[in-house]
Amino acid sequence: MTDNVACALCYLLGLVTGILFLVIEPYSKNRNVRFHAFQSIFLNVAWIAIMIVLSILGTVTHGIMFLLSPLLGLGFFCLWLYMMWSAYQNKKIVLPVIGPIAEKQA
Repeated sequence: MTDNVACALCYLLGLVTGILFLVIEPYSKNRNVRFHAFQSIFLNVAWIAIMIVLSILGTVTHGIMFLLSPLLGLGFFCLWLYMMWSAYQNKKIVLPVIGPIAEKQA
C-alpha cells in the first residue's frame, strides 16, 4: 500500500485505524503515516470530548445546545472528509492545537 493511501486510511475509522497504523509494521516507522495516525486519534478524542460537553450543556440548558449539535456534527464530518482527501493528495494539513502535538509524537 502506498503512503498516501495509508495516511488517508488513518482517518477512516478514527481511533481504530489511527491505532492500527501505529502498530502495523512498515507504517509504524513512517513519520508521515505516524503524524496522520496521531492527528486522527487526537481529532477523534477532541470530538468525543466536545460531544460530551455538548450533552452536558444540553441537559443543563434544557435543549438549546442540542440545536447546535447537528451543525457541529456536519462541520466535523466535512473536516473529516477534508483531512482524508488532503492526506490522500499528500498534503500535510496541521490542525490547530492537536496538529503540533501530533508532529511531536510522530
